[in-house]
Amino acid sequence: MDHAAVLALYDRDMREGARPDGPASRIERVGAVVRQTGDAHAWNGVLWSALDETTADRVIGEQIAHFTGLGLDFEWKLYGHDGPADLGARLTAAGLRAEPEETLLVAETGRLAPAPGTPDGIEIVEATDAAGVDLVVRAHESAFGTDGTRLRHRLLARLADDPGTVVAVVALAGSEPVASARMELLPGARFAGLWGGGTVAAWRGRGVYRALVAHRARVAAAHGCRYLQVDASPMSRPILERLGFHALTTTTPYLYEG
Repeated sequence: MDHAAVLALYDRDMREGARPDGPASRIERVGAVVRQTGDAHAWNGVLWSALDETTADRVIGEQIAHFTGLGLDFEWKLYGHDGPADLGARLTAAGLRAEPEETLLVAETGRLAPAPGTPDGIEIVEATDAAGVDLVVRAHESAFGTDGTRLRHRLLARLADDPGTVVAVVALAGSEPVASARMELLPGARFAGLWGGGTVAAWRGRGVYRALVAHRARVAAAHGCRYLQVDASPMSRPILERLGFHALTTTTPYLYEG
């Protein structure tokens, strides 16, 4: 993989040329910033910027004013190759809080390592209705220890209004949801985004996470997506790299909570 070329393609397609990730959201291109603005349940934030030392502080202030004026918290998604070099420090000085750093991993759908198959006792099911979404959210909450209210709202909205753009999957051990994940398929995009993959503690290390990746990769290939993209945590990165993913850069969420 030509890392520099694929990263440039990712920036162009998925950041500078971003499309809204839900029916309640819109993409706004304002000067040197591309941002998404939606309602309180949506992901709101800055996806791409082209800043330097002379413009960064002013533009950061403009984004804070924009989102707080709408009563919204937001995220500035900072990539390791974004400028200026001290943009993270400038965001912190403006009142944003850095979350743990992740790694942008990309793989070609046709070049993943062969999947070992679904683990014994596990069935992978796609969520197509409210009952399926509830299973996905239950597994997510158990795996991450977080409230899944916003995830439930976003999945239900996408399945109702734009079902072809999201794939939500859950791994069931009998009737018990033990892992879940989702994938975003934006029309015409060459990258499919893998998000939210998590497994409850008792089932980790058994291949469930890999099976969820393999399932989504097959769906992405069937939709004509050449690449898979993941913002990987330190826990998932080694698994994904063994499957054929390549690290392109880092990404750090900076959160503004008014």
